[in-house]
Amino acid sequence: MGTGSDVAIEASDLTVYAATLGWWPTRSGWPPPTLTVIKGNLFWAFAYNLAALPLGRRGLLNPMVAGAAMALSSAFVVPTACACRRFH
Repeated sequence: MGTGSDVAIEASDLTVYAATLGWWPTRSGWPPPTLTVIKGNLFWAFAYNLAALPLGRRGLLNPMVAGAAMALSSAFVVPTACACRRFH
C-alpha cells in the first residue's frame, strides 16, 4: 500500500522536486496578474496567521472569532484565486 505522498504525486499535474521555488515564477508562463493574485493571497494568509496565533496562544482570541476570521480569510482567498482563470 502506498503512502499519501505517492497518491498525491500520482494525482497531480505537476510535481516539484526542487528544494526552493525561486525558479517557478520565471518558468511558469503565468501572466503577471496571476502572480500578483498569488502573492496577495499568500500575504493575507500569512498576515492572518501571524496575527491570530499569538493572540490565540495567550487566550486573548475567542475560538468563535478565530473560526469566523478563518472563514472570512478563505472567503477572500478562494474567489480571488478563481479570478485567475480569466487571465489565461
